Amino acid sequence: MDVCVENSKTPCDDTDADPEPLEHKVTAERALDPGTQRLTWSGRLEFILASVGYAVGLGNVWRFPYLCYSSGGGAFMIPYVTMVLLCGVPLLFMEFTIGQYTRLGPVHAFAKICPLFKGVGLATVVISSVYSTYYNVLMSWVFFYLINSFRAAPPWKSCNNTWNVPENCSSGFPGNVTHLQSASQQFFDHRLLEKTTGIEEPGGLRWELFGYLMITWVIVYLCIFRGIRSTGKVVYFTAVFPYFLLFALLINNVQLPGAKNGILYFVTPVWSRLFDMKVWVNAASQVFNSVGITFGCMISMASYNNFNNNIARDSLIVSSINSFTSILAGFVIFSAVGYMAHLHNLPVENIATDGPGLVFVVYPEVLATMPAFQLWAPLFFFMLLCLGLDSQFATTEVAVTFIKDEFGPKVLSFLKREELIVLAVCVVFFVLGIPHITKGGIYVFQLLDHYTAVISLMVLAFFEVVAVCWIFGVPRVSLMVEKMQGKAPNIYFRVCWLLLSPLLVLCIMISIIIQYTPVHYGDYRYPAWAEVVGWGISLVSVVWIPLGALHELYKNKGSFLQMVSHALSLPDRLSE
Repeated sequence: MDVCVENSKTPCDDTDADPEPLEHKVTAERALDPGTQRLTWSGRLEFILASVGYAVGLGNVWRFPYLCYSSGGGAFMIPYVTMVLLCGVPLLFMEFTIGQYTRLGPVHAFAKICPLFKGVGLATVVISSVYSTYYNVLMSWVFFYLINSFRAAPPWKSCNNTWNVPENCSSGFPGNVTHLQSASQQFFDHRLLEKTTGIEEPGGLRWELFGYLMITWVIVYLCIFRGIRSTGKVVYFTAVFPYFLLFALLINNVQLPGAKNGILYFVTPVWSRLFDMKVWVNAASQVFNSVGITFGCMISMASYNNFNNNIARDSLIVSSINSFTSILAGFVIFSAVGYMAHLHNLPVENIATDGPGLVFVVYPEVLATMPAFQLWAPLFFFMLLCLGLDSQFATTEVAVTFIKDEFGPKVLSFLKREELIVLAVCVVFFVLGIPHITKGGIYVFQLLDHYTAVISLMVLAFFEVVAVCWIFGVPRVSLMVEKMQGKAPNIYFRVCWLLLSPLLVLCIMISIIIQYTPVHYGDYRYPAWAEVVGWGISLVSVVWIPLGALHELYKNKGSFLQMVSHALSLPDRLSE
């Protein structure tokens, strides 16, 4: 692939070098080699919906609302919007640019643009693969609740079930009475999870969850087995339906008594929190995790775009919809929390909680008290299923794209059909997810989530931004955009890429390291050996960055400086 870059072997004068436009040359080159042909989305809307479906997930429903109210309410929107504009939109545009221009998955794209940091691409595939193995476990929980929501009475409302511990079970929220648990919490702990006392006691398999996990992976396979030809059609429903239900829930919730108090608690500004550095770090971290940068998904999906697709516009659309969804979910959740606080005559803060507990404990309890429970409960959990599956499609597709790009002809000579590659990936991820559905699986789940979705992700994010923005360089990224769009990116994107985004990512990473606390689940503290395993999980993805650099240096000859110089000869590498 020829690229016009200053001081490269490829001349920068188009009239002297080649009158044929670069994008036509790329298409022609791929047409000559059937092994490198790449499908494209049927239309721009499919790409946008797939990107929105990946970016908008369960975190928008359970993490953002709690984070907003606990970080200053309405005042939190100032740092949040600032981080969206200075970090979210520019870095999403950067990943779209890499994928669309190279038309490669993250591994080969980074090997092209920054050989010394080619391990970043492989690290994104590894972290997405690890994420896929346990994210679908959440979908098995959703399925469990979905099936149980069709009962005449919600099973998580009463303390008269075989799984309840009557002496400390409360039919409502216990408030500050610490020795009591709500019936909804006991349903989650003792019926869904059949939770053991710790990770040291794995217990047996939860066979119901095993079946639901298998069903979710069958659904994922059926939706992506033909690549973007099937995924592009599925997202028309899975990415759009949740919005109809969120608006329907909001309309229903705001009519409930106490809903106004919950919403006010959610949005009332606490201006003093703006001077708390942790609030700004929380805002940046939420944007980074929610948009889904560094998982390789956005690069993979953009690689199926037409060469001239307007990715600057798409970046703004996807980021805006993602932020809007988070705010909308906040109104839906806290209007319901306010209603529950009114019923039990408790402060809102005694009911609001973070993480899975918000949608698997608090909201089911809210649904159980609503009029027309048999309508709202199934719809709510079906919405969660759509939100989660969209994200799962994208992370699974990263691994599939890597295998096709790296081993396509060899694997196809053995498996014969691309559909079997997708099947093999789904089966492997399903098997690796089994430890999470044991009776002690929640502790394994929490361990992986803490060390993968927080620590590994931010380290990887830092090296990705450094590789693209500082080593490959903003001028070269701008040139890629100009070749595709006909004009260079404006000063806003260039300043963010060069200075603001890298510094923000560096600040987030340093803050996470300084504020590091060992993983825990509720009051349970993990043993030392589990901490070691957790750090090992972090290294599984991050270790590929130094290994990739060492491999690139080892390939070159000469002194150390000569090896580094050759590894950084980006224009020559891009013109190969």
